[in-house]
This record gives sequence, C-alpha cells and structure tokens, in this order.
Amino acid sequence: MHLGLKYAIIDSMHQTQEKILSLLKKKQELRGVSLRQIAVLIGIESKPQIIKHHLTKLSQKGLIQLDLSNKIIKLARGGISKIPFSKNTLFSLPVIGAANCGPATIFAEEYIQGYLKVSSKMLPRIKKGLYVVIADGDSMNKEEIQKGEVIESGDFVLVDSEQKIYRDGEVVVAVIDGLATIKKYREDKKNKRIILEANSTSEYFPIYICEQDEFQLSGKVVGVIKRNIKDKS
Repeated sequence: MHLGLKYAIIDSMHQTQEKILSLLKKKQELRGVSLRQIAVLIGIESKPQIIKHHLTKLSQKGLIQLDLSNKIIKLARGGISKIPFSKNTLFSLPVIGAANCGPATIFAEEYIQGYLKVSSKMLPRIKKGLYVVIADGDSMNKEEIQKGEVIESGDFVLVDSEQKIYRDGEVVVAVIDGLATIKKYREDKKNKRIILEANSTSEYFPIYICEQDEFQLSGKVVGVIKRNIKDKS
C-alpha cells in the first residue's frame, strides 16, 4: 500500500520470512529441526513462537510446505520465484497498533499490523529494537523530534524499544492501564512521581503517575516519518 512517501511502504514480507526462504533456497528442505534451531540457522535471536508465526505466514502465502508435527519444512513448488527480496539498504520495521497523542484512550494491543519498509537513510543510527506506532491526535504537534519534524495525527513514529533508562524531557511511549500514549517524560523526584506532558497547539492536561500505578514505558521516540506530503506551494 502506497503512503505517498518515497521509500516507505507497508510490506507483508518480514525480514525473518526472507531469511527463512533464503535458508530453504540453499537447503531445499529442513527435517527434524526445532524452531529454536531455525532461529540460530538464520542468525537471529527470536522466541520459538515468533519463528512459528513466520513459518505459518509463509505457508499461508503458498511459499512453503509446513508439517510442524513431523518437523518437515520445504519450499513449495515454484514458491521462491514469487519473492522480491529486500535490498540491504531497506529495513522492515514492525508496526504495532496506534498510540494516542491526546488523552490515553486507545488500547495498546501488542500485535503487528504490518511492516513499514524504510530506507536506512531515513532511520536513526540505532536500528536494532526499532518499532513503529501510528500517532493519533494532536497533543504533540509542537514537539520537534528531528530536523523540525513534529508528531501529527497519522504519522509513523519510530520508537527505540531498547532504551530502559529515560531522561527528563525525552518523548516516550507510555502504556497506562493497557492504553498507549505518546508524551514528554518528566521526573518529579521531590514528589516521587512521573509527569507525562503534552506539547500542543491545543490544551491538554498532564498525566500524573506514581510508582504504585499500573504503567510501563515502552520506548523512547527517536524519529517521525510523515504520513502525507504537504504542498509547500
């Protein structure tokens, strides 16, 4: 699906699936190999259920023949000829639901909606652990993330899931009572609380969180890919 942005498309072929197909292209079939062993063979750190998910997807696309009970996996006849493999300059980033830029009112279901294929030139230096959420709302439309780009509703927001320590003033994805929101992280050490602030042309109240509240920080916002191209004329 074209998004009106050069080099950015939603792609149904994940890099893990491409690696599995490349492995099968060399070996033609796998017998007696566990899901964990497949992860090792394709050179990734992944849980068995993730490998199973991608194998199932490949089977549904008619690209492989899958018999998990007997641990037999092989290429479907003519399947490999259907695959346009990605160039090394492109990265497939998982798109995980939507995150609210307003009141925390959208459920943060952690399922992959698709994959955003993006040129490496459009990504920050840290590429491991990146995922994408789709912004919904205008509460961060004054917050500059990179090169003057702000977060507007519908934008693809790049999130670094590897970051575990957050600094005052960083923009984060927070999940509160099962709801996701994008806000500026503030530490109020004196009162032992976290404040999540908006930065918007509209008025939004901050969110106050104490240690005992049910919440988690799911990553730091490190970039924005604009969903639409604006006419500057």
